[in-house]
Amino acid sequence: MVLNFVTWLKVVKYINSADVRPSVFVSATAIGYYGTSEIHSFDESSPSGNDYLAEVCREWEARAREVNQEDVRLVLLRIGVVLGKDGGALAKMIPLFMMFAGGPLGTGRQWFSWIHLDDLVNLIYESLKNPAYKGVINGTAPNPVRLSKLCERLGQVVGRPSWLPVPEFALKAVLGEGASVVLEGQKVLPVKAKELGFSYRYPHVEDALKAITRDL
Repeated sequence: MVLNFVTWLKVVKYINSADVRPSVFVSATAIGYYGTSEIHSFDESSPSGNDYLAEVCREWEARAREVNQEDVRLVLLRIGVVLGKDGGALAKMIPLFMMFAGGPLGTGRQWFSWIHLDDLVNLIYESLKNPAYKGVINGTAPNPVRLSKLCERLGQVVGRPSWLPVPEFALKAVLGEGASVVLEGQKVLPVKAKELGFSYRYPHVEDALKAITRDL
């Protein structure tokens, strides 16, 4: 379920005014919180960026922080690009590769901070049940990759070449508003999840891509 900003405010107010409050409140935003960079890496301690997406994430988290944290454990997940075959960026990229039209996106040097859908679901589950999970947690895999490597690996697992660069305008047409993060890149590390001992089923993008494309 996707909540708009006004509904989100109502949820927080309802929790605070309830006679019986939930023990945990998990709020999800995006790694867009950090802004973009080809040279810098980001973790949970990094400051927010200064673009529109960063502003939206800041405002969303600010409202979530208004929950009464004396009674409710607050988890703020900042989620990377989710890889799965039924939706998201990868589901839009795979058909291009299957038609021999896939290749590097933009310069290819951009960092791509991703997470397999199964790992994201498990991270949310741990956030709900494990009292050690609180505060900001980056929902990304521990091994971000350059976009050129992602496209190379995707071409290998689907048995298609990855040599034809995808022009910027085509990427924007396929990914819409999400194209800016892909074109400019982010290297986001899940320091908190690793400290908590979270076990990734797919820590490397090659294994994630093989699992996703297995039934194609």
